[in-house]
Amino acid sequence: MTTITPDFSGQTVLTTFEMTPGTAHDLMDALTDAYENFIRHQPGFIAAGLHMNDAQTRIANYSQWRDRQDFLAMLRTPEMRERNRRFSQLCSRFEPVMYEVMATF
Repeated sequence: MTTITPDFSGQTVLTTFEMTPGTAHDLMDALTDAYENFIRHQPGFIAAGLHMNDAQTRIANYSQWRDRQDFLAMLRTPEMRERNRRFSQLCSRFEPVMYEVMATF
């Protein structure tokens, strides 16, 4: 389970995906499969969540990692590179961005 606290010392990654309503559920299925069968088993993975907007044009992904290097190592694996190519086919764009937790309420 994701826990958001300002004293979190790991790496937080927010990724947004933009797509048409026609591919939203296909992309959600692909992302769910990636987390269930690959990403969550990678060293340093802590937790993640997937969110879809009502219009089915955006998916937001929140993930937490032990550190930046663990996240980057996962991205560089051949399996994740192949999965990212599939994600690219299902959306117009996606962008993972690394953040630091500054405050929680």
